[in-house]
Amino acid sequence: MSTTNIVTRQLERISERAVLVLLENMIWPILAVISLLILVTVPRVFTNAATLELMLFAAVPLGLIVLAESICLLSGHFDLSVGAIAGFSAVFTAMVLAEWNLVSNPVLGVLIVLAVGCTIGATNGIMIAKLGMNPFLQTLAFFIIFGGGKLALTTQPISGLPDGYVAPGDSALVAIGILLASFACMVALFRYTAFGQAVYAVGSDEDAARAVGIRTDRTIIAVYTLSGFFCAIAGWMLTGYTGLVSPDIADDMVFPAFAAAIVGGISLLGGRGKLLGALGGVLLLSLIETALNVSGVDPTLIEVVNGIVLLIAILLYNTKESVRERVLSAGVRR
Repeated sequence: MSTTNIVTRQLERISERAVLVLLENMIWPILAVISLLILVTVPRVFTNAATLELMLFAAVPLGLIVLAESICLLSGHFDLSVGAIAGFSAVFTAMVLAEWNLVSNPVLGVLIVLAVGCTIGATNGIMIAKLGMNPFLQTLAFFIIFGGGKLALTTQPISGLPDGYVAPGDSALVAIGILLASFACMVALFRYTAFGQAVYAVGSDEDAARAVGIRTDRTIIAVYTLSGFFCAIAGWMLTGYTGLVSPDIADDMVFPAFAAAIVGGISLLGGRGKLLGALGGVLLLSLIETALNVSGVDPTLIEVVNGIVLLIAILLYNTKESVRERVLSAGVRR
């Protein structure tokens, strides 16, 4: 093989790797372009520090639910009940603290909300991993059960919660810190531990993962437990952000969570994507919503825009997968 051909092959491989890296990190160029457009059309979003802080503060609950959904997607599964878990955990704990007066200690309140979320998440995982339930049907059932469970517990907003319980979610600095710390911990867990490698392996090919000795059932249960954990934190943060717990808390959050995860590069088929990219998806959705609010757009239209973003995210996902397959196929042929 001539030197020219060798150099050409090397350049082609470098080009392929660059395309694959770009596809895996597509959210950041998209975020940069959207930020530039908003800077030109709605400069107040970036020139007003209070607006930026409020944007990040309001994004915390959604960010935690996106993290929960992304963990499931990486394992090759998904969770339609993330919003219902967040809402039910918050409502149940609020009832314990303020209505039933069973507990007054805010630390115990935090432990209760986390225990409720983890229990529901673990039950999802057990039903799917041990009993063979279809993830769509199982999580849809819990979406309905716990979405209705909130209304069964109360039809009125719950207030009078202990100050120590609502304080973390009421502080922008603390809430944003919790979101960033949660993502940082999960990024490290998935990148540097055997558990993270097992999740990616199960997401890529569950049978192959089982064949090499990975306890796929335990991995799936752990994934859903983690999902429930972060959903519970989202419910807790929502409680502090609003100062009370309404029966419709965390409603309609599951589809924006899917949109943020997909546009952030998490594969719907599992085994590919980065949690940091999902955080970029959260920032993108929050930035668009903030720009619309600052522009005075009718709030009812924001849901329409969220739906459009989800559609665009799916189209981008399909395009990305198609390009990726072509690049990999070209590399194999050589």
